[in-house]
Amino acid sequence: MHVLISGASVAGPTLAYWLLRRGYDVTVVEQAPRLRTGGHGVDFRGAQMELLRRMDLVDSVRAAETGMGEQVVVDESGRALVTLPAAFMSGEVEIQRGDLARILYERTREDAEYVFGDSITALAQDASGVDATFERGGTRRFDFVVGADGTHSGVRSLVWGPEERFSTFLGFYQAGFSVPNHWGLDHSGLLHNEPGLGVMISSGRDAATAGVGLVFSAPPLEYDRRDRDQIVGIVTDRFADAGWEVPRLLTGLASATDLWFDRFAQIHLSRWSQGRIVLLGDAAWAAGPGGSGTGLAMAGAYILAAELAAAGGDHTTAFARYEAALRKGAVSGQKQARNAGPFLAPPTTAKIRRRNRVYRVLSSRLLLPLFVRLTEGSANTVRLDRYPADGTLVR
Repeated sequence: MHVLISGASVAGPTLAYWLLRRGYDVTVVEQAPRLRTGGHGVDFRGAQMELLRRMDLVDSVRAAETGMGEQVVVDESGRALVTLPAAFMSGEVEIQRGDLARILYERTREDAEYVFGDSITALAQDASGVDATFERGGTRRFDFVVGADGTHSGVRSLVWGPEERFSTFLGFYQAGFSVPNHWGLDHSGLLHNEPGLGVMISSGRDAATAGVGLVFSAPPLEYDRRDRDQIVGIVTDRFADAGWEVPRLLTGLASATDLWFDRFAQIHLSRWSQGRIVLLGDAAWAAGPGGSGTGLAMAGAYILAAELAAAGGDHTTAFARYEAALRKGAVSGQKQARNAGPFLAPPTTAKIRRRNRVYRVLSSRLLLPLFVRLTEGSANTVRLDRYPADGTLVR
């Protein structure tokens, strides 16, 4: 059987890996002309580490891990207010999203067909397959199509309808980019807040470069996601009056080559599949920051491949069982991420101080182990016990 996967970030190549091991032919189409580099850090903990072990990825991920240590919350003058230990932010292992995507691509590129710089423009399915029309590559037929193409999924738009039907805006936006490491950060980070604004600067493996994350509250904004100048203008206007190191960061923003920008939003669908077409990861259940999105997407890919193989290609059975196995974890991740915006960018000075007190308590020697166990509990929502590494299923 031949499966078409839209999206070559994390969920798509992970699914390709497991489908290839089960004898499927796989084509992965990616709209970007090449693999996307950089991106925010993603961490793994609890049962998510077991998935890395089953893919024999632990050594590769650790070789590219950010190695982040302490994160320090500072005031406008740079004075330390709270110090957060590594376990608070980075899980058992943390890696940049782009590095993880590269590792997964390298594991699958010899056996899967990767098509970069193209996208699906139409999908027509019948009882025996799906005809996919590509912007540049004509029309081809596949047994199944998987939309693993993120929050703004093109596959979802073609089959389920416009994004606004299923997207819930959470009231915050985020931007990320890289600048020279003027602060001498060494596997560490700085956090600063002003009402409605969050600023994060960190440096991991590359000591010469610092990654910047900016979060701000705002009503729904009208903008073109592909218009870089418009996005730079939005971020610059919102942070124009901020203090601390923000003016220097805005100077770096103007010349950054790796800018990404998006809103905090969640995707809510009553079903993740229609016929022979199914959604995976953020395309199906985007939660937003703090929702265990990457780990859950990789677990979803593993389970989807296992269920397809167990059902002998009976997609109706496989897709239903896949969704039943992931739904609880997706809902849990969305619930966890719902308050990420107010936590990262509290709306008032009083709430910033209150949040910092919470940081102090949670990162204390007494409560940190409990906090780590709680975060692992969220990561363990999707259990792999029924899906042994040998490919069998336990019903």
